[in-house]
Amino acid sequence: MRVQECIEECINLNELNNKEMKDKKLDLKSKIRRIPEFKGVVFWDITTLLKDKHALRESIKQMADHYRNKGIDVIVSSEARGFIFGATLAYELGVGFVPIRKKGKLPSKTVNLTYQKEYESDTIEIHKDSIEPGQKVLIIDDLLATGGTIEANTKLVEKLGGKVVGIGFLIELEYLHGRETIGDKYEIFSIINYKTPNG
Repeated sequence: MRVQECIEECINLNELNNKEMKDKKLDLKSKIRRIPEFKGVVFWDITTLLKDKHALRESIKQMADHYRNKGIDVIVSSEARGFIFGATLAYELGVGFVPIRKKGKLPSKTVNLTYQKEYESDTIEIHKDSIEPGQKVLIIDDLLATGGTIEANTKLVEKLGGKVVGIGFLIELEYLHGRETIGDKYEIFSIINYKTPNG
């Protein structure tokens, strides 16, 4: 009888701990480091979140919970930080992962797109056989800033006949109005939002 009571007590304690963990939601925003000036801009450093196993796990969980059961076939991300979240989320959702890279980095036949950045143009590429026409594609990146790179990613996916069903970010800098660049054609989801350069 004492053994049974001990087992029940342990089960109850475990359930209580789990409830407390759920109630005490991890503040992911507090895990991002603000660098006042890096290459002339305010820089939001995600390495402080990445090194925290609980914060990293929670960020992937929140993304996965948002996109689960939405029929996604493949996740596309651009180098380099996008790979961290895109590939991890693809594993969590049980779908494929496709990288977008800068020109000359992919070994097989590619489709490319050149787009204008703030001070220069850039060319990105995707393998020609990486997405099948009609596949439901989720684009994931670490940060939404001005939106130019993500807009280029969507165009590249659509060049292959993929259907972009969502775009997700760890961080969104609302003060740079990236959503306006992307437009309202796509569902956009972000976990952490900054309304001003001060947070």
